[in-house]
Amino acid sequence: MAQQFLEMPDSQGFFGEYGGQILPPELKAVMDGINDAYEQVRKTAAFQGELADLYAHYVGRPSPIFYARRLSDRQGGAHIHLKREDLNHTGAHKINHCLGEALLAKHMGKTKVLAETGAGQHGVALASACALVGIECEIHMGEVDIAKEHPNVTKMKILGARLVPVTRGTRTLKDAVDSAFEEYMLDPVHFFYAIGSVVGPHPFPKMVRDFQSIVGREARAQFLAEHQRLPDVVMACVGGGSNAMGIFTEFLPDADVQLVGVEPAGRGLDTPDHAATMTLGTKGAIHGFICYNLQDEKGEPLPVYSIASGLDYPGVGPQHCYLKDVGRVQYESVTDDECLDAFMALSRTEGIIPALESAHALAYAMKLAKTLPPEQNILVNLSGRGDKDADFVAQHLGL
Repeated sequence: MAQQFLEMPDSQGFFGEYGGQILPPELKAVMDGINDAYEQVRKTAAFQGELADLYAHYVGRPSPIFYARRLSDRQGGAHIHLKREDLNHTGAHKINHCLGEALLAKHMGKTKVLAETGAGQHGVALASACALVGIECEIHMGEVDIAKEHPNVTKMKILGARLVPVTRGTRTLKDAVDSAFEEYMLDPVHFFYAIGSVVGPHPFPKMVRDFQSIVGREARAQFLAEHQRLPDVVMACVGGGSNAMGIFTEFLPDADVQLVGVEPAGRGLDTPDHAATMTLGTKGAIHGFICYNLQDEKGEPLPVYSIASGLDYPGVGPQHCYLKDVGRVQYESVTDDECLDAFMALSRTEGIIPALESAHALAYAMKLAKTLPPEQNILVNLSGRGDKDADFVAQHLGL
């Protein structure tokens, strides 16, 4: 089974029955060209060397692991450790794959890089990467998220990206994906759509996972060096699922390490106001691939909601769907209120303000820690920092 995890996806981009390319023939040819270019350059010493140099000297990798001692003492039970992706340049894990995608786009001679963004972290990271390599960048973002994540909007504009407000539908992440994809279809030969998670048609779930797997490689080596053992539980939030696949991938062969993905229950799983795709979704197609979906009886995506703009997507990465089906990863959910409690708890016990997305994983870790013996260790991927959320949270809580 361990080797099976490491060999996915297959040549058609499937993780079991999920993934693939649900595309018209002309766009499938474009995606196959991206896959061919990626497979060609990713194994070269020049590409890997340039990426490694940027990770070290631009991003600031490796990101450290921090033992949250006061938070752990507050909760009781297991020790809670944080993989500090919030310390990366641009403030989140997104820069890991944005650099890879921008370098690939430049290698392929593309003239413009397009993307969607929810919380704005992918947009800021991609705008930074495009500025660095010298390629035009256009970001599509829902009006709701623009208002909510204004600091990131300002950063994208400063970095030179063209920001396209999306006014259709729920005016959030799903609609931003639709808008960016329509722009991409105007000239897929010269444009590059830098998908912001392990979603979309093949090869994007594979490419984004590969670029993000630096997180897990570092974390596994760091934890072993510090503790002479692996963590008992590794945990990450899941929207599309890139930060989770980033930290999970290296631990997939370690059967003794429990892997937990945490998604948004929003205002409650008994309401329509959530984005708990893995918990309540059904198999279907969205945005060119097959995955678990929150969808109506006609197979159309349902409106979704989360207090964390980066998690309100009605689909999820195809590899996550496979890992759920085979039981390798356990998927849980936490509510907005639990997320906010974790956000404030980490801020006031450790002086670390987490992204609302990351606070979902932290919230479940805090609950789980109480149930485990003190000799056990939970490693949480703290995927981003909460600068972008601070004003919203302060207003929401009346601080």
